[in-house]
Amino acid sequence: MAIEIRPVTRDEATEYLRVLPYVNGFPQEEPEASAWYAGSAAWPPQVPRTAADLERYAEEMQADWFRPQAAFVDGKIAGGSAIVSVQLTVPGGQQVALGGVTSTAVLPTYRRRGLLRKIMAAMLDDCRERGEFLAGLSASEGTIYGRYGFSPATFQHRWEVRRTDVAFRTEFTDPGGLELVDGAVAAELWPVLHEQVRAVRVGEISPLPGKWDGLAGGGLPADGSGPAHHLVHRDAGGAVDGAAIFRLPWSPDPERAGVLQVEAFEALTSDAYRALWELLLDFDLTKQVVAARRPVDEALRWMLTNPRALKLTRTRDNLWLCILDVRRALEVRTYAATDSLVLDVHGSGRWRLDAAPDGATCKAVDEDADVSLTVNELGSLYLGGVRASELASAGRVAEHAPGALSRLDALLRPDRAPHNAVGF
Repeated sequence: MAIEIRPVTRDEATEYLRVLPYVNGFPQEEPEASAWYAGSAAWPPQVPRTAADLERYAEEMQADWFRPQAAFVDGKIAGGSAIVSVQLTVPGGQQVALGGVTSTAVLPTYRRRGLLRKIMAAMLDDCRERGEFLAGLSASEGTIYGRYGFSPATFQHRWEVRRTDVAFRTEFTDPGGLELVDGAVAAELWPVLHEQVRAVRVGEISPLPGKWDGLAGGGLPADGSGPAHHLVHRDAGGAVDGAAIFRLPWSPDPERAGVLQVEAFEALTSDAYRALWELLLDFDLTKQVVAARRPVDEALRWMLTNPRALKLTRTRDNLWLCILDVRRALEVRTYAATDSLVLDVHGSGRWRLDAAPDGATCKAVDEDADVSLTVNELGSLYLGGVRASELASAGRVAEHAPGALSRLDALLRPDRAPHNAVGF
């Protein structure tokens, strides 16, 4: 058996695509309910793509931001994956290059031969060669990617609330206004709004080209969830400072009827946030609201007279990170305190981190470590969404100097939990 790992040529693009679950109709998510989806199913159904779809996808693969790798076994493509070039906002607001792993699969008849490990090694080497010192992915299965150095760094909640249970603690007069717009208008507004959001949100990701193009087309989705409706908030000066996409799917089951599904929601101001949720939670002829892809520190709960009205129904890890260059990764972000710690990152050496709110320096040292961990744990800690003391309680981080874990937690603590509403 001859194995070769290399990029895919244009002539091989269709063969590469047939390996991928979203093309061949094989499962692409573990059969568990996902916080990414506001519907009642675990995930919308997969339908094999047509020859015309394959040809269109093959053309799109030629973009310079999409870098596919394939495993050839005796000359035939048996597995594949790709890196997409995106930007990640890190603490301090810097937007850094992230190699995003996507479109990953090995054909069932070629499993357990180490093909994915070889593909992943080639892709991470490609990231390093291009100067991308962070790699990221959203895991289809929770047991696969830890072996390659990835670990969860952001998380998402799915919650639901009955309309009759909603009451806000305080009165509110909106200085701006709400507007329902069509898909074409929404497709123009969302890219601008997202750019403003990701400039200030740790963990947010730049969208892939064409991310919102489909909004303009309208039409009914194949999963039966109903057409998208677009709600926009404008401030007193008329500028858009918030938006939501929601659906009102029909159901023959009275238990599932009258559910408003919030598919996307962004707000730049507290006024926009409150105004959008007030309408969505009191929409005529509905009885329940379900929202997915929500940050773990959702403020809405604390606006309600009964915080239990907002029921958390799913939690899901979202962005997994792999630190490819410890020094560069630790130096590019800022910190919540001023301190100096020596970190022993197994396999990468010992590093003295001299950190402060305005930046940091990191250098290799031969000194006693204050804390030891692997690159996996560093990936989870990097954006501040996971505490070192939490991982230490699980036996995954070791403290060698008294108080070092608390000091590391204080350094990494963000103002808000990291969150990415956009994936790849």
